[in-house]
Amino acid sequence: MSSLPATGIRRRRELKAWSSQQAEVTEFLEYIMQEWLDARCRGVRNASAYILVYDICCIESFEYVKMIRQQIVDNREGSSSSDVPILVVGSKRDLQRQRFAQRRSVSVLVKKTWKCGYVECSAKFNWHVLLLFKELLGIAVARGLRHNHASIRLQGALQRNRCSVM
Repeated sequence: MSSLPATGIRRRRELKAWSSQQAEVTEFLEYIMQEWLDARCRGVRNASAYILVYDICCIESFEYVKMIRQQIVDNREGSSSSDVPILVVGSKRDLQRQRFAQRRSVSVLVKKTWKCGYVECSAKFNWHVLLLFKELLGIAVARGLRHNHASIRLQGALQRNRCSVM
């Protein structure tokens, strides 16, 4: 019995030592385009689809999503801005009363102006989480197959395409 409390204390000390020895961030990129233009981000630039998530209670997170979306549209290789499949997701739908803007105004901006998909979800209550991935897949497949012949569209396009979440 005496070994159990000692083990618990020892684990706490190890965890404390581990967390205090993490490397500190010494510098930030001067501007966000450095990160986007970095060769290591090539996989992000060439992604088949994007999910941009913001907190419906925090306008700063929405402003950040605006900036990232614009960078994706401006720097996407090999396609026009209307061909970039982006789904904007408003998270924390369970905190509806604390939102910074009405759902309708954000939805109109995203769908009509940006030409992107829009879904609101709540991870806390698992509300529309699966729907957002179905919506993203629908957007990606629809835009990817838009220029293909109708018979090709019907021949198992979803089975040929693979999805990876980063």
